[in-house]
Amino acid sequence: MEKQQTQKKPFYKKWWVWVLAIIIVAAVYGKDGDKTDANKKESNAAVTEPVTDSPGEKKEEPKKEDTKVEDNVPQEYKSALKKAETYAETMHMSKNSISKQLTSEFGEKFSKESAKYAMDNLKFDWKENALKKAESYSNTMYMSKKAIYGQLTSEHGEKFTKEEAQYAIDTLKADYKENALMKAKSYQESMNMSPKAIKDQLTSQHGEKFTKEEADYAIKNLNK
Repeated sequence: MEKQQTQKKPFYKKWWVWVLAIIIVAAVYGKDGDKTDANKKESNAAVTEPVTDSPGEKKEEPKKEDTKVEDNVPQEYKSALKKAETYAETMHMSKNSISKQLTSEFGEKFSKESAKYAMDNLKFDWKENALKKAESYSNTMYMSKKAIYGQLTSEHGEKFTKEEAQYAIDTLKADYKENALMKAKSYQESMNMSPKAIKDQLTSQHGEKFTKEEADYAIKNLNK
């Protein structure tokens, strides 16, 4: 009797073939996974990496504003100038009056340096200020031409220069006869003075300084 020949198993049924197949698949998958991770990293890097200027391009710096001269001036100097402008614009004061007011112990008490800076930088038409001050004296206090000029130039008054005061007097439109009459009525009503005493006061060089003609007009029309 012939010996039966032993049948050989197909190669794909052998255990080592499957083990080898698993190892190959794992190796291929691992390489693909590494490539995928690398691609992801490159993609993220492309998104998050900041854009840098090329070597040939210069980055423009923000322009700086020109520093103003005032920025280097002490605050006290600026305050003194603002205060001087207020006196000139609202009270129509003279340059000399403002200067003394700024440093006065009974005034603003600024240092001499601050006051000097203020007056050196204060640009104003002092003749116009003298005119406005003259108009105020004429319209509210009914002063004579000579009295107004004296008040404008007095060291105890407005301290305007003679030139500024003369401009004010020459430009001022005032009816001095009516001013004399209004002043005469004031003396009569508030001090009960006689017409003769009123006339003397109107023409006195230590009083109102009206002309004789202006005083005569006032007395003539006093009780009308």
